Amino acid sequence: MPELPEVEVVRQGVERWVAGRTIESATVLHPRAARRHTEGPADLAARLTGRTVTGARRRGKYLWLPVGDDEALLAHLGMSGQMLVGDPAGPYEKHLRARLTFTDGGPDLRFVDQRTFGHLMLAGTVDGVPEPIAHIAPDPLEDAFDEEVFFRALRHRRTGLKRALLDQTLISGVGNIYADEALWRARLHWARPTETLTRAEAARVLEAARKVMAAALLAGGTSFDSLYVNVNGESGYFDRSLNVYGRRDEPCARCGSPIRRDAFMNRSSYSCPTCQPRPRRAHY
Repeated sequence: MPELPEVEVVRQGVERWVAGRTIESATVLHPRAARRHTEGPADLAARLTGRTVTGARRRGKYLWLPVGDDEALLAHLGMSGQMLVGDPAGPYEKHLRARLTFTDGGPDLRFVDQRTFGHLMLAGTVDGVPEPIAHIAPDPLEDAFDEEVFFRALRHRRTGLKRALLDQTLISGVGNIYADEALWRARLHWARPTETLTRAEAARVLEAARKVMAAALLAGGTSFDSLYVNVNGESGYFDRSLNVYGRRDEPCARCGSPIRRDAFMNRSSYSCPTCQPRPRRAHY
């Protein structure tokens, strides 16, 4: 699933191509794309027509296009969602789910989603944030992120550190890949009990998360297959810079120890057994 850096790459591209333009037509080609819009696909398309997109914003893994003072087109890419811009007269992609054209006749915006786990909806906003995601915490790259609030929440959770990093009510946008990479950089084990973290250790994890995600942004995100692309259809290449994720039995770049893979929440967690020693008391 695309994580914060991948969604931010898409957001930047969408804003560049779409901000300031007026929607001439909106078409929903698959009902699942609008399943979270309770009034249905036809209502979504009708209410978008004639609206001007004023920008593109993001919180964590969610992307939205403000289309008025108090409404926005909210999007989640799911496992395979893509936002693509291109020639409005060009052929449709095989898995095209929704499409916006604009009054200036320029490039259209297409939502392509092979696995149909992504979705679009028109939602009201509160302080500029769509209501359905108002409960999600700011992400570590936002000015609104409060490190002191995050630290206090960590100390009260009584859970494993990686589970906390994946909890969108504590910190948004950090997924499995970047959690493993940040913890490797911070030299902390993923099962470390959050209540035992010092303020300095929590700050180290945050700094590591910010650095790894900033590096991923510069590389255009992480692409393991053709399903994650930017708005021009290009893949990111940060996977070449991953230190632990997906590198089971390969040598650690710091100490040479073989990278370890553990089962974690029906997924995998990768760590260095030397640089990230397992705590005596752990939360799995």
